[in-house]
Amino acid sequence: MTTSPDKHNYLGFTRSRMTAFMVELGEKPFRAGQILKWIHHRGFNSFDEMTDISKALRIRLAELGEIREPEVITERVSKDGTRKWLIKSASGSAVETVFIPEEGRGTLCVSSQVGCALDCKFCSTGKQGFNSNLTAAEIIGQVRIATRVLASAYPERERVVTNIVLMGMGEPLLNFDNVTAAVDLMMDDLGYGISKRKVTISTAGVVPAIYQLAETTDASLAISLHAPNNALRDELVPINRKYPIEALLPACRRYAENFGEKRTVTVEYTLMDGVNDQPEHAVELAELLADFPCKINLIPFNPFPGAPYKRPSMIAVRAFQDRLVRAGHAVTTRTTRGEDIQAACGQLVGEVEDKTRRSARYKKIAAEEVA
Repeated sequence: MTTSPDKHNYLGFTRSRMTAFMVELGEKPFRAGQILKWIHHRGFNSFDEMTDISKALRIRLAELGEIREPEVITERVSKDGTRKWLIKSASGSAVETVFIPEEGRGTLCVSSQVGCALDCKFCSTGKQGFNSNLTAAEIIGQVRIATRVLASAYPERERVVTNIVLMGMGEPLLNFDNVTAAVDLMMDDLGYGISKRKVTISTAGVVPAIYQLAETTDASLAISLHAPNNALRDELVPINRKYPIEALLPACRRYAENFGEKRTVTVEYTLMDGVNDQPEHAVELAELLADFPCKINLIPFNPFPGAPYKRPSMIAVRAFQDRLVRAGHAVTTRTTRGEDIQAACGQLVGEVEDKTRRSARYKKIAAEEVA
């Protein structure tokens, strides 16, 4: 669906932006709340159906903008109930959104970029290269689509999406303004009303943006650590060469301490067989995080075509976890979900028109390995 570049997409308007917009139009500020409820609570796209605002305002809203979700290309459902949507962006490329149902909760994994500007070695998304940032409307549009579809799929549940993680395609903090606007709407009672503790922004470690984030939102924070030392992290997470661990952890500590409550940072650690899953790595990680307020989430590596790593055995995963627990850390191990539809962590690829030539490089490497 095409639209004029001069037209607003109200789907991405936060409460403050919509309020300012109403004032610009000579309307009372409270009109903002009415409009946001029609968009996000009731899911309406037509201004004609907004019966508690004047016809003149409805006409003006339609002249200046629209309510436009991104287009769903495909929807797939895993044998374990995980759902994955392929969603078209304004660039013409596509991103993926994943819903993971669990007992008493449902987690929506949302993308923030088309592809990813970073090149983490164990992540399929990074191999696709980078195309563009998603707008706030395209990010929150994923939430709106999922909320509507899942309400029909789970009619017995009052709320299906209970948790949202910006852990899909892309590095959220390299799309700062659009991500924080979308997060505002996720947590706003006039938007989707998700608790600040249940909306998580995951970053590979863009340190300056973490400090900026502490002044912008109080959503939860997760860091993709994946190694207990700089030498190994430089290899696995190349942004570490610019923002090493000794810069990353203080920034995250500052973020957690900013809110004056018992907030912790989630440390994501993908375990790869023979790479970062050895006993010495567990000991080093335990020491590194000894006085860092965090919970550790271990993620057994999820293979993808051409992946250079292998998943460790569950015996190795449990042994790694046990060493951390004995050192006093709170540790969980993520259950792999949606693997049969390539929806597991690190497997999201979408359809990216790569502007970095990275995808062509990896395809060449993969072809040479097969030959």
